Amino acid sequence: KFEEGSSISGSFVSFSPCNDGCEYPYAQLLLEAMKQSGCTVFNDRHFACENCDGCVSGGFDSATSQIVLCQNNIRQQSHMNRVVTHELIHAFDHCRAHVDWFKNVKHLACSEIRAANLSGDCTLMNEITRFKFGLKGHHQTCVRDRAIRSILAVRKVSKETAEKAVDEVFDACFNDLEPFGRIPHSKTDAKRAYKDFQNRDRYNANL
Repeated sequence: KFEEGSSISGSFVSFSPCNDGCEYPYAQLLLEAMKQSGCTVFNDRHFACENCDGCVSGGFDSATSQIVLCQNNIRQQSHMNRVVTHELIHAFDHCRAHVDWFKNVKHLACSEIRAANLSGDCTLMNEITRFKFGLKGHHQTCVRDRAIRSILAVRKVSKETAEKAVDEVFDACFNDLEPFGRIPHSKTDAKRAYKDFQNRDRYNANL
């Protein structure tokens, strides 16, 4: 559960490679949404920076509700921002829904679709840096491909199983935009989404 420790105040002060990750507007919105859902995130309890094998950038441990950031594989702040956001989306899904991460591959697929869609993983600029170009439907293609790749990285399933799980839940999960209310294609979009979220919260508080 998200309950122990001292609360995040805006940055990963304990870990030099993780500075300012939570000041990113994507992350700020997710942290606020989780707090409102009863899952307050704490720096010393729910984040850890570690050296990881291979080229893994981060992960969410549902058993401990902890986000692991791979400090040896994250070289730029922009990369750190995306990893923090991606893993916070998993944490948000873990908070708000009964996700069976290990036995139901469709549940995992849905969260991976949402994380790829909403974290900035598939922005045009990021795809250009990967030398991947496309026109109509490219964002959806990127989300699908990265969700499949993420499943294969964390579960011992066949590519066919991962593809089938992603395709079966894709439409519903791609269109689940909570808590952003939109696909934030840029930092500016994320700031607007955060402001809208705060205004929505104030409106609901006054009802």
